[in-house]
Amino acid sequence: MSEQWITTLVFLAWLVGAAGFVLGLHQMNSPATARAGNRLSAAGMAVAVIATLLWLVLRRGGLSVEAWIIIVGGFVVGGGLGLYLARVVKMTAMPQLVSLFNAVGGGAAALVAVSDYFRYVGTDESEISTTIFVVLGAVIGCVTFSGSIVASGKLQGLIPGKPIIFSWTRSLTLALGAIAGIGTLILVLESAGAFSPGVGLSNLILIAIVASAITFGVTMVLPIGGADMPVVISLLNSFTGTAAAMAGFVIHNPVLIIAGALVGASGAILTKLMADAMNRSIVNIMVGGFGGGEGVQADPVTGPGGAVREVSPDDAAIQLAYAQKVIVVPGYGLAVAQAQHAVRELAEVLEVRGVEVSYAIHPVAGRMPGHMNVLLAEANVPYPQLREMDDINPEFSRTDVALVVGANDVTNPAARSNPASPIYGMPILDVDDAKSIIVIKRSMGRGYAGIDNELYTNPKTGMLFADARAGLEGLTAAVKAL
Repeated sequence: MSEQWITTLVFLAWLVGAAGFVLGLHQMNSPATARAGNRLSAAGMAVAVIATLLWLVLRRGGLSVEAWIIIVGGFVVGGGLGLYLARVVKMTAMPQLVSLFNAVGGGAAALVAVSDYFRYVGTDESEISTTIFVVLGAVIGCVTFSGSIVASGKLQGLIPGKPIIFSWTRSLTLALGAIAGIGTLILVLESAGAFSPGVGLSNLILIAIVASAITFGVTMVLPIGGADMPVVISLLNSFTGTAAAMAGFVIHNPVLIIAGALVGASGAILTKLMADAMNRSIVNIMVGGFGGGEGVQADPVTGPGGAVREVSPDDAAIQLAYAQKVIVVPGYGLAVAQAQHAVRELAEVLEVRGVEVSYAIHPVAGRMPGHMNVLLAEANVPYPQLREMDDINPEFSRTDVALVVGANDVTNPAARSNPASPIYGMPILDVDDAKSIIVIKRSMGRGYAGIDNELYTNPKTGMLFADARAGLEGLTAAVKAL
């Protein structure tokens, strides 16, 4: 087979791989097809990787033994580690894992960019377009790398979830951004022939850019509170894709450009949607200072501004068993307790009694986009029962019982009624419109926004103080005994 035919087949394979990415991403729009979409995207990536290896061998006339050891070793170590983490990491820790994947992707793109710069600088290939893509890839990749590590640490509890702000934090962040920007401008002007500082000085400038970008990622994420971590993860995911696309331009790999652009664009769109769901701008989120972290306690007797009515599992079970329509509102407390299977079992017991059960999913419930959908899908909850906020909100007024399991800020009526509240204007689930409300919580602890939930003192609300899984299992047993 001639070299031209092989080249054509490689480019066709890249096109097939890119089509797999696009179609797979489209299938991720629905929980019912998301798994198939993920597999299709993975298959597209496999085709693209194999084609890239073939292209590499073709262009170089073969690879050395050392090169094959590095390539195969990378596949074995990286693929093995990824498979191991995907199997052993609990669903509650999936946001942290996603954030670490962002760090790996951004770091890899930055390393490719730095390597290519050292390879191209001072040569005939040191064109202005190449320099722009290389430096942007290095900057975005480094910011993503360090920022994602900090975000993962906040989610894991290794770093405090509350905003970490010093008097000099924002000044330092601005200075680091200025260093990276000025350094980038100098290298671009150099490649354009405006002046020639020399290879040694150019390398030092790139090192300064990389160091400032890595530090910038840390100082950017530290002031952001835990309540905003889902948006930060989505934004950093977009950065990862953008950095990968920059690397694709440098090494002239169209499938990497397409894949990076898809991740970057979809991440940016999702970030905007998440910010809108919190009624906050992306700039406001990145400025930081919001969210005090979970675990802040309110008064266990009077609650936030009124009396709290506690109910027993037997009383709550009677309300659920004789209801016609029940809406379950899952939150991070359900994820922490790994109670997704317990809530599905309770729903099945209620459905046997003729109760209509559905689940209200808020866009920012949990610690990353789609967190609740993934948890409930893992427990084999039927996809049609998973209802998005705009779809389910009109039904609360026709609901006999709203069962809130570990959700806090996304059910707080203060978002509608209290202009002084930090979450005022945030779209919430209209749980307080239901005829009766049961809230399962371990305590009167506040959510990540660090404020009291006015829902808990609503006369229609009964508080069932228990771990989410234990509370749901107790309700299931009580319903069966009726």
